Amino acid sequence: MNDENPSFDALPADLDVTQLVGVYEFPDIQRRRIAGSILLATAVASALMYAAGRNAGLVAAAVAGLVLGAYHFVAAWPLKIDQTDALALASRSAGFVVGHSSARIMFRGLRSKPVWQVLLYSAEEPPLKRGLVELDAVEGTILGEYQEDNPEDWSKYKLAE
Repeated sequence: MNDENPSFDALPADLDVTQLVGVYEFPDIQRRRIAGSILLATAVASALMYAAGRNAGLVAAAVAGLVLGAYHFVAAWPLKIDQTDALALASRSAGFVVGHSSARIMFRGLRSKPVWQVLLYSAEEPPLKRGLVELDAVEGTILGEYQEDNPEDWSKYKLAE
């Protein structure tokens, strides 16, 4: 947050990773229901104001609020698989002993279903294999996986003697 200008936009505390102490937990996607509720309330208020004043612009606001609010509700998937579970499931599906790994979340389809993408490296130094595993963050099912010999050249780092 900018101390000189208190009206400056800032991230909510639970999204600010620069202040992180301890284990980071990805925010629940069901928070979209808050925005959906606000949009639906705006749609109702716009419809009531239209009924009172007959302003055609309020009809557009009511329809837009209704459509966007409904979308936020149908796209508010429960995130049942967190990043730790995603790393564990991906490690079990790999055909090698996992060393370093990293997970990121992405969203797939019109309803924005959350999907974890996990990048895995084998435990050797330097890693001899790498893989990518995609898994459904709601159901925990493996959607796809890819493995290959690690093509990166680590010799300039003098890790392998």
